[in-house]
Amino acid sequence: MSSQAVAQTAEDKTLISDALAERLDAEAAAMMGGLSQGLDMRRVALAYMHWCVHLGMAPGKAAQLVELGVRQNAQLCAFTLKSLLDKETPRVIEPDAGDRRFNDEGWRRVPFSILEQWYLLQRNWWDQATRNISGLAAGNEDLVNFYTRLTLDSLSPYNFPWTNPEVVRTTWQTGGRNLLRGARNFARDTYRRKTGKPPRAMEHYTVGENLAVTAGKVVFRNPLIELIQYEPTTARVHPEPILIVPAWIMKYYILDLAEGKSLVRYLLDQGHTVFIISWKNPDRGDRELGMADYRRLGPLAALDTVNELAPGRKVHAMGYCVGGTLLSITAAAMARDGDDRLASVTLLAAQTDFSEPGELRLFINDAQLNRLDAVMRKKGYLEQAKMAGAFQMLRANDLLWQPFVNSYYLGQEMPSIDLMAWNADATRMPYRMHTEYLDKLYLHNQLARGQYEVDGAPVALRDIKVPLFVVGTEKDHVAPWRSVYKIALLADPETLTFLLTSAGHNAGIVTPPHHPRRRYRVVTRQRHERFLPADELLEQAQPQPGSWWPVWQKWLKSYSGNKVAPPAMGTPLADAPGTYVFQK
Repeated sequence: MSSQAVAQTAEDKTLISDALAERLDAEAAAMMGGLSQGLDMRRVALAYMHWCVHLGMAPGKAAQLVELGVRQNAQLCAFTLKSLLDKETPRVIEPDAGDRRFNDEGWRRVPFSILEQWYLLQRNWWDQATRNISGLAAGNEDLVNFYTRLTLDSLSPYNFPWTNPEVVRTTWQTGGRNLLRGARNFARDTYRRKTGKPPRAMEHYTVGENLAVTAGKVVFRNPLIELIQYEPTTARVHPEPILIVPAWIMKYYILDLAEGKSLVRYLLDQGHTVFIISWKNPDRGDRELGMADYRRLGPLAALDTVNELAPGRKVHAMGYCVGGTLLSITAAAMARDGDDRLASVTLLAAQTDFSEPGELRLFINDAQLNRLDAVMRKKGYLEQAKMAGAFQMLRANDLLWQPFVNSYYLGQEMPSIDLMAWNADATRMPYRMHTEYLDKLYLHNQLARGQYEVDGAPVALRDIKVPLFVVGTEKDHVAPWRSVYKIALLADPETLTFLLTSAGHNAGIVTPPHHPRRRYRVVTRQRHERFLPADELLEQAQPQPGSWWPVWQKWLKSYSGNKVAPPAMGTPLADAPGTYVFQK
């Protein structure tokens, strides 16, 4: 019998076919992905192995670390002795800027001051130990540094009731009642999670009652969006309507949040006609919706409806977060195809170049996407909890440990505020769209490289010629402002205005004019002027107090015509905020 025949016979007798093997592998990947919240811990383990090997082969770095350890121990001993004699002894090391864990005065007194300094010095030593290792790949170095910092932050003396001076003091003053209240809070929160009840943040807020209350009508609906047209609040309006494309990873009403905090209402009061997309919260049946569907059924379908209701008028388009990324793709494709219906484009905290997406890149690689893909393929969508978990890890001290201590050790009732209520209103993402988004944009950066295809041909951001207004936020952990600013290297509009506002990804955008603690920097570049690097931008653009909303509105006005009578309202399908926003 020939060797080919033997091989064929062996193949015929096999019990595990290729299809079955692939299915078993997919099931195993989905199970492991569920247990690890979609994280690929194998990559983390390999990164630590590489770190150990490279550090072991770097005697110069090792000697530096030994010297640093000896010096820090000497400093801690000297601090301890001085602190026992003088409670005003200055710190050896200060907490990082923005680290609020050690603000309480109790951390300045023995023994807590010694614990704080020991922890901060250890954290500093490990930060040095996981950086600048000769030969260690940058990706592995970043992973080791991040997870080491995450581990150390979980072991901070702030997180334990017997080493946190504020908890010790409160427990003494209340006779332990704070711990009883904390136990009650913990039991209540656990019950809510287990039973699927809405988080406490939403107890005092209801969509349509004190959230998303600006008057309007749903004038268009398809399987993916509802389009809301808002009723004018002025007798005359600028002729160019505004179409807002929010992110689909969040409910749209962050831009129509509450009384006094609604960007939509602010624009209406300034004499603009406003339309906004409300995305459907996808379920298992929407698993095959992809980026092309989101573009076709989202901004393009909405733009067609706006053109019907305001015929002959160009449109100011604004996109927020991933909605801004989608809008930039749409605008580039429209420009490529000679579609000139846009008067301007505004992007809020939206990335178009994903080469430097901040620490979020630690969760996006081939192995990670394979694990996440297996989880999503089985369910047909990605749950909001999976995204929230990654964001919590990026800001664990602010989003995890401080709320934990305040609620369960200090027994405080966490404040119920509108932005927290909105954040707790979860959304999902369909399997195909999210896979395409992460693979084509985050992993392979196709849009910035001119490789992202729309209708079978690549699009180029430099084809966008209409005026461009781009907003970044200083403390953005989702879309770092330096990454957002990279569009200045990619697009070629007649004018590009970049505004950097204070606060983070959400709070920096929800900045009404009366907000007391906001500031911004703004620069405008004409097409013929040279590119201004990010560091030069910080030097040249002086901080200005106040909200960015009036700056943008003034910019919109400069590219709008004289006011006219408002366009007619479309045929109403439902009152705002519509029906899709209520989907759970």
